[in-house]
Amino acid sequence: MIIRPAGAPDAPAITRITNAIIRETLVTFTTDERSAEQIAADIEARGNGYLVAEHDEHVLGFATYAPFRAGPGYAQTCEHSIQLSPDARERGVGRVLMAALEDVARTDGVHVLVAGISSANPGAVAFHAALGFSQVGCMPEVGFKWGQRLDLVLMQKILSPE
Repeated sequence: MIIRPAGAPDAPAITRITNAIIRETLVTFTTDERSAEQIAADIEARGNGYLVAEHDEHVLGFATYAPFRAGPGYAQTCEHSIQLSPDARERGVGRVLMAALEDVARTDGVHVLVAGISSANPGAVAFHAALGFSQVGCMPEVGFKWGQRLDLVLMQKILSPE
């Protein structure tokens, strides 16, 4: 397995992974599927902050980060996303991908990574806790999908000690 920066040619594989999660799970609150063109634009905009895990030229998953909120006061805080294909889950791919993403984020001057996690995804809460993220809040019923109100669990990790 290799971890590398994503490129436009990865957009169709990433689109398949993310759209399956949108269609089939409560992991994300959105119901709007993404196009390969939208994903390619995100990859271009985020540069080295958009990584893929690949094995035998097959994209297993991706991790990326983007500004948490607008404005200069939040410039060193980013929210990340990590999604894996079903065949890559519970094989250590996510851990390796997140370690690489944290390294890139540190190099880019990110001080804090934030995770916004659906309450319908307790495995993601456990995953992030195992990686050193701390739960810092919960926003009850801010999500709504498939007729269900869902909580948003907020976790964060401070990447640099200063």
